[in-house]
Amino acid sequence: MKKILLTSLFLLGFNLNVQAQEMFKLAESCSEDVMNMIKCKLVEGVSADDAIESMKLRANFLNFKMVGHMPLSEQVKANGGESNRMEIFQFCDANIAAQMVKHSMAFAGYLPCRISVVEDDAGQAWLITLNMDKTMGDASLPKQLQGLGLKVRNNIYSIISAGTEGDL
Repeated sequence: MKKILLTSLFLLGFNLNVQAQEMFKLAESCSEDVMNMIKCKLVEGVSADDAIESMKLRANFLNFKMVGHMPLSEQVKANGGESNRMEIFQFCDANIAAQMVKHSMAFAGYLPCRISVVEDDAGQAWLITLNMDKTMGDASLPKQLQGLGLKVRNNIYSIISAGTEGDL
């Protein structure tokens, strides 16, 4: 039993270290926006298409489902307007989402988690998502939901990090 417990603690520590490394990567390539958002510039050589593919692969690896895609710039063009590339990808763990909403229906306003791909006027692609640290800090959650909230935050930050770096 002790061996199992020690192995579990070691693996938990390893997992937290991997997550800390993801947070460090995110901090290097991203900045906070005044609207409680995190904005990440794609590294040189990573296209928006590369970033999208990397995000989908990372989400799949994390067992996080891509539950929606909104190609907004295509809709603008279909309406006769002009727009730089603007797409929204939605990711979710439905079981965690259900628990959060059961605790407080207010969480439904944050679901599913979104990562936007936006191209600026200079042609630079950016990934943008909610700053979940601020959101989680404002929520008063029981211990179990705090852990689940951190898991969601870490997964979304890992997904956006993979996209920013073009990691497969």
